[in-house]
Amino acid sequence: MAKGGQTPQDPASPEMRAAWQRMEAGDVAGARREASRLLASNPSAEDRAQAEELLSRTRTPPAVYGFAVLVLVILGLLVALALSRY
Repeated sequence: MAKGGQTPQDPASPEMRAAWQRMEAGDVAGARREASRLLASNPSAEDRAQAEELLSRTRTPPAVYGFAVLVLVILGLLVALALSRY
């Protein structure tokens, strides 16, 4: 299996090659768009597997959302304490 930011040795199609190149260039949103578009067009088994792998590698971990909620709660608490003091 390839490491986090590496394109597999042989992308199955030119569309997947373009999606992997976008991801390596830093355009994660564009790579996800291309992979999603490829999945919607009934691809071959290899293309489907690579598109799903690209999408899974670029998915935001759920822990990030939990941390963001925690930060917002703490910030709200600090604002409430500051407002109650004055």
